[in-house]
Order: sequence, then C-alpha cells, then structure tokens
Amino acid sequence: MGYVLGIDLGTSSLKGLLVNKKGEIIATASSSYPLEHPQSGYSEQNPDVWIDAADQVILTLKEEVEDFTEELEGISFSGQMHSLVVLNEQKKVLRNAILWNDVRTTNQCERIMADFGEEILSITKNIALEGFTLPKILWIQDNEPELWEEVRHILLPKDYLGYWMTETLHMDYSDAAGTLLLDLNTKKWSQEILDQFNISLELLPQLIESVGQTGLLKEELKQKYGINHDVKIFAGGADNACAAVGAGIVDSGTAMASIGTSGVFLSYEYSAEQDYKGKLHLFHHAKEESYYSMGVTLAAGHSLDWFKSTFSPEKSFDELLADVESVSPGSNGLIFTPYIVGERTPHVDSLVRGSFIGIDTTHKLEHFTRAVLEGITYSLKDSQTIMENETGRQFKKIVSVGGGAKNKEWLQIQADIFNAEITSLTAEQGPGLGAAMLAAMGLNWYESYQDCTDVFVTYNDSVYPNPEAALIYEEYYKVYKDIYASTKEINHRLQNIKRGEIIEL
Repeated sequence: MGYVLGIDLGTSSLKGLLVNKKGEIIATASSSYPLEHPQSGYSEQNPDVWIDAADQVILTLKEEVEDFTEELEGISFSGQMHSLVVLNEQKKVLRNAILWNDVRTTNQCERIMADFGEEILSITKNIALEGFTLPKILWIQDNEPELWEEVRHILLPKDYLGYWMTETLHMDYSDAAGTLLLDLNTKKWSQEILDQFNISLELLPQLIESVGQTGLLKEELKQKYGINHDVKIFAGGADNACAAVGAGIVDSGTAMASIGTSGVFLSYEYSAEQDYKGKLHLFHHAKEESYYSMGVTLAAGHSLDWFKSTFSPEKSFDELLADVESVSPGSNGLIFTPYIVGERTPHVDSLVRGSFIGIDTTHKLEHFTRAVLEGITYSLKDSQTIMENETGRQFKKIVSVGGGAKNKEWLQIQADIFNAEITSLTAEQGPGLGAAMLAAMGLNWYESYQDCTDVFVTYNDSVYPNPEAALIYEEYYKVYKDIYASTKEINHRLQNIKRGEIIEL
C-alpha cells in the first residue's frame, strides 16, 4: 500500500501521523517535552528533546504497525515557526533554541523598524515582531557576542530534525518567509537585510520547496528502525502553512479560522504583490508558487481556558458551554475583548489588556461564557475584515479548526459573525496531516494538490449564517471595534503603574 509519515514538531509535543495512499490514518503517536523559562518573557527549548521525541514516536509506530518498516516511503515535517536554532562548525547546537513565543526582543524589533522598517516591510511583506527570527539573531549578537562568533549555521526547528535524519541542511520557503530574512518576491535570502544586520549568507541553509527532497533517511537510523529500503525525506513547511494544506486551503475563495491557544485567520493568496502594509502577515505557502495571508489573535482558546479556570474550574468545557445556546446573540449587551496577553492583529500592542464591557445585573455565567466565545470570534473577524477590504474579496466559506470547531453553538456563532458558510473537518489532525500530504506530493502519489485534498481531507456538514443574527452581530462588532481605541490609554496607564512606571501619557 505504501505509507507516509507526517511529523508535527510543536511547542510542547511532537506528533507523528502515519497515512496510506487512500488518505487513511493508520496510526498516530506523540511525545511531549518541556519548555524552559530562565527569565520572565524568555521561552526556550533544548533541540535534543525534539530528536528524542521523534525517535520515540517512530519506535512507537514501528511497534504498533506491523508493516511499518516495509511500507514507509517518505517523511515530511511541520514545525513551529520562527524559533531560532544555532549550530557551530561541527553542526553542534550552541545554545537552547529561542522560541517563537519568547518576547525578550522588543528592543531589537524597535531598532529594526526605526533603522530599516520600510525596507523590511518592502522586502519581506512583514513588520518586525518579537516572534520572528531576525530579532532573535540580533539579540544573540547584542547579548552573547562570543557565542555569535561561533555560529556557522542558522536553522528552524523542523529543519534541525531534518538534519538529524539526513545530515543535510535545508529550509523551505514557507518557514523562511517567517524569519524576516527572505525576499518574498525573489525567493532568495535578502542580501540587503543580511548586510544591514551583519549576518553572513553562509550561515543560512539552502532554500527548497516544501515538497522538495532533502535527502534519504541516513543508514544509522535505517538500521536502528529495521528499514532495509530508501526512505525519502522532504523539507516540509511551517505549521500554519501545513495546517492550511491539511484543511484543504490550497486555492482561493476559502479561508481558515483556527482557534488554538492563539487564533489564526488565514487565506490563500496567488501573489506576493498583495500589499497589506504590515497589517497582516504574508508568507509563502507550502504549495509551490503560492502564498497565504494571516492575522493572529494572541489569546483565542487561551481566553476561554483562563475564563473557565478562573470562574468555573469545577465544570468541564462541555458543561460550561452547555447553556450558551440559551443566550441570544450579543450576550444581552455584553462584549469581551480577548486582549488578556496583549494583541497582535490588528493592533500590535503588548500593553493592551482584555475587558468585559456592558456588565449589568441581568448577566449570568452563561452570558459571560458566550461573550468570551463572541469576543474571540470578533477578534478573528478583524483579520477577515482587513483581507476583504484590502482585496475586494468576500469569503463565502470558512473552514473552522481547533477548539472553535468542537462546539455546535460556537460554529453557529462563527457563521453569524463571519457571515459565511462554516465547515469543519471530519477527522481533524492539524499540521501533521498537512506534512503527510506534502510527503505524498513529494512522492508523486497525486498529480495535483486538489487530487491529494480530495483523498486526504473530508468535511462535516456546513453551518450557515442566520440572517437576523448576522445583522445583530454586525452592530455589536461595530461597538467591539471601538473598544480598543477607547481603552488603549487606560490599559497602558494600568500596565505602567503595575510595573512601577508611573508616568504622564
């Protein structure tokens, strides 16, 4: 039959997904690992934990699937974006990886935008934010100059895993686009950016398509796993690009709303010429010669987790959401802004904080719960609105994935607030399925991404907007959009007082 293995290297765990040519999931395995927080705002990981996790996952799949070693044909990857891995001349790790959710690089971001901001935006189509790779490189230059002198290779997490399997160094375009070092138009490392920030081109790996073959599984690992034939290794893609592939977002007209800890609203783009002026991210897609735009809500599912643990810890999520359907759209005049850890799109504001607006004596737990679901969805609608206003498109269909797809009423809320048909995946497997699909495409199992999608991706019945509810939400959304500007100064003052920085604004 033939198998492909999609490996999703996430922030807290690594998951392996074994799939056959019929798109059937044969087996899954996962292995978790810790994050390290040596200081407030720091988030790091030892890259060795990724290798240990991948090794454990493969060994588990070998034990569970009788013909694993005979039928495995290809492996590809999905990986957490932006996180910086640095190696020395012997290709040994020099320090813990600085992860995407590390926020130590505010000063470096400010310097990039002050000295080279227009150029960065023109070349990469993105602005400098703490999550991106370039600011992390500058932080090492500024704070660990002796270590920087030893750096000979710069990679992202999945590419380090690929190196472990093949002993070759590569990076695909979708992940490279999130480094702030890639010229999005030419698909080359930007010499202009490298010169500006004193980074040698020799430190960066060879660029390759996500379905490009980076090598073969090395003999040492073949012997360890009892594999007697060649297994092809493919570059893979950034986690959001792979999630889009796994949700069937490989053509225009359909968007994806993903609600995990953070939230993402993503759409397919044909060209890098679309200029969002930094309001949204624009990256290479894992599909060749295509792109995707993306807005981010920093605390999507995290807002609901916080609300439950704070106000209703004794209830399960199903119990908490059970009464939401009894509350009318708009939660009887109650609005929640999910800015509990700051916000990314459209405000890029680390000091803004969340709020409930409109509280009165009629509001019960179910009103607050529904308001949280609505507020998260309003935040994602901010990205939808930018995309539609800037391009003239209108999304008629949106694929909902993650936590927002697991509750019937939340799907209806999304349909009403987005005012679009909402569908969800029958067997949601996230970026790991996209990685498996990239391996299948690299092996030429299918002629086109659409053919691959038709086999691998299936959807539940759609949920359609209620016209009356959509009109009500349209009015509430107008109020929601005004809350940021109305509370920004108050939030900044509060944060300054909290930090002991009592200043006049």
